[in-house]
Amino acid sequence: MSDTASQPLLRPVRLGALDLPNRVLMAPMTRARATNAELVPTALHVAYYRQRASAGLIVSEGTWVGPDAVGYIHVPGIWTDTQTAAWAQVTDAVHAAGGRIVSQIGHLGALSHPDHLGGRLPVAPSAVNPHEMSYTPDGPKETVTPRALTGAEIAATLDDYRRAAENARRAGFDGLEIHAQGNHFIAQFLNPRLNWRTDAYGGSAENRARLLFDIVETVTDVWGADRVGVKLSPYWRNGTTFTADEELLADYDQLLKRLGDCDLAYLHLVGPDGGADGDDTLTAFGRFRAHYRGSVVANLGFTRESGNDLIARGLADAVSFGAPYIANPDLVERFAQGLPLAEGDRETYYSGGERGYTDYPAAGRP
Repeated sequence: MSDTASQPLLRPVRLGALDLPNRVLMAPMTRARATNAELVPTALHVAYYRQRASAGLIVSEGTWVGPDAVGYIHVPGIWTDTQTAAWAQVTDAVHAAGGRIVSQIGHLGALSHPDHLGGRLPVAPSAVNPHEMSYTPDGPKETVTPRALTGAEIAATLDDYRRAAENARRAGFDGLEIHAQGNHFIAQFLNPRLNWRTDAYGGSAENRARLLFDIVETVTDVWGADRVGVKLSPYWRNGTTFTADEELLADYDQLLKRLGDCDLAYLHLVGPDGGADGDDTLTAFGRFRAHYRGSVVANLGFTRESGNDLIARGLADAVSFGAPYIANPDLVERFAQGLPLAEGDRETYYSGGERGYTDYPAAGRP
């Protein structure tokens, strides 16, 4: 299946206000190349994203909404004027190459560490240690017990998201994606094992989801809902804190129904771990479709074949690819021509510099 007409992945699609020439999206991926104290994107970021502009849509690496959101080394932010101006160079380059790019914004919450925060404790829904590893400038360290946000601090965090959304508009992005997946800040609020609050942001599943909906309202006030997406991972499993049991999955079912009323551009959903060729993935995206009315972008472990199959079955409108985009900047063209994919060098995923970042050639080039 090598010609464009026979591959659903290569057909145009409209996600909200975003008209895309194909359904091959570049997933957000942290690559740790903002190796400067201000966490500003560099010329390497400009080249990296420009090389991948043939994607139907690029979702930028997750970017911090404020200094208290920081939790990994060398990941850029979007809360300062300098960061915003640097991101404008990225979007200009992508647009000049005929591409489209949205900004993913997020916060690490309890997964951060005092080493990132000038000695301050990370903030979280509750003072509950997630017992995971935090990646600090001195290497991996165990997470600490975070500090529970006050109501006033939640309001200030919403202001951080608004500022990040406004900066993304100023930087020339085509839209915005809210990072709510994995074990990060918003997912911590959704999780009853980490959210022990007794105010309006805790207790029932509806209250635990309040922060997400407040953020959605905040950023759609800046962008309009039809240029905003949300990324969720209902099946995320990690240790004992994040376990996709039936109770939590049922909470996500209801969350998807409620998000369907927000008229978002799309919902970016991570399927079960273990690849995208099995019955578990089809069952999961069937479940998502049953509860969410709106456009779905599927993520995690897809190949050209399984991505085409998922769209052909009507279980997703587009598929995002992460690791394949690292070593294949021309992934769309390789899919269209049925060419083999290059393998990425894992040793350089987060190593900094050009090697393993912008030096992967397109197919047929030395």
